[in-house]
Amino acid sequence: MSTVPDLSIPIALTIAGSDSGGGAGIQADLRTFAFHQVHGTSALTCITAQNTQGVTRVDALPPEAVIAQIAAVVGDIGVQAVKTGMLLNREIIAAVAQQAEELPLPNLVVDPVMVSRTGAQLIADEAIALLCTDLLPKARLITPNRYEAQILADLEIHTLDDMKQAAERILQTHQPGAVLVKGGGMTGELRGVDVFADGTQLAVLQTQTVHTTDTHGTGCTLSAAIAANLALGRDLFSAVQHAKDYVTHALQHSLRIGHGQGPVGHFYPLLSSGI
Repeated sequence: MSTVPDLSIPIALTIAGSDSGGGAGIQADLRTFAFHQVHGTSALTCITAQNTQGVTRVDALPPEAVIAQIAAVVGDIGVQAVKTGMLLNREIIAAVAQQAEELPLPNLVVDPVMVSRTGAQLIADEAIALLCTDLLPKARLITPNRYEAQILADLEIHTLDDMKQAAERILQTHQPGAVLVKGGGMTGELRGVDVFADGTQLAVLQTQTVHTTDTHGTGCTLSAAIAANLALGRDLFSAVQHAKDYVTHALQHSLRIGHGQGPVGHFYPLLSSGI
């Protein structure tokens, strides 16, 4: 008679939207968790109809449904780390902030998802305001891109010094545990250069630049990888470093699918081995 081994495994939760094209959102997060040998759980906030060429429809879930999903996971399974992605509207942001206040949502990584890397605003002004007041202060780390950091810091960002100043200003103004200002939307030598600040250190993170147009899902993937590494027990700065390396490798194996911008290769070891 065989017995099933008792395999304890870290648990991470993603609170985000569904990407029908599979490149970002919940789908990217769960793949990223699995790569890191972390069990992934999820709470959907919205359902999108999208592919490599864009988004054609977005349907928000009721905030009560978002709360129920989070409570179901935390109440039974428990989590070691949580990340948020697209929260879409004021009501869902309020629901998630309430859960962060009432439940143990440890190692909360907030990807603001307010503005795209091209500068297009994704959620309404009142939703941004609530995100800033009610959720960002509860985060262990927030990961704004260039345009989101400009809003949060009230500062135009063009140089590395601007990125550093923005990171420190965001810490002071919104009071998360730490901030990672991402350079994916920067140009030239600053493309892909990130700035990490936690009040005690200010670090510039840079890995090899990968020249590919198939970069869909990089922001979701990075924040999910940070959460996965935190669930594994790594300290915050180490988790960020490991996550950035993972995204770099995934970009090196990005997928040329569809007729638009393909996603990163979350399962790149399998692509490399030919399995």
